[in-house]
Amino acid sequence: MLYVYGLKPGKAKKLAATFDSEQQMLSYVRWATLQKNADGTYKFEQGSPLVGCTGYEQSRTPLTEDDADQVPHNPTPSML
Repeated sequence: MLYVYGLKPGKAKKLAATFDSEQQMLSYVRWATLQKNADGTYKFEQGSPLVGCTGYEQSRTPLTEDDADQVPHNPTPSML
């Protein structure tokens, strides 16, 4: 499983979603990304698990104590 964490300035990373594969995750993040700013931050689609975040981080292992059962698994644009 792949864990995706939303990043916000001055805040601890928070589990946003989980995916079965890196390909699924990259496809979703590409769809959810509205723009990449000159400073390297991102703006994400309203309704996506990354909305309000300025970046994301992925990991094959959990990085926080967040409960993976409480976030979307393999979210898709049709889930909005």
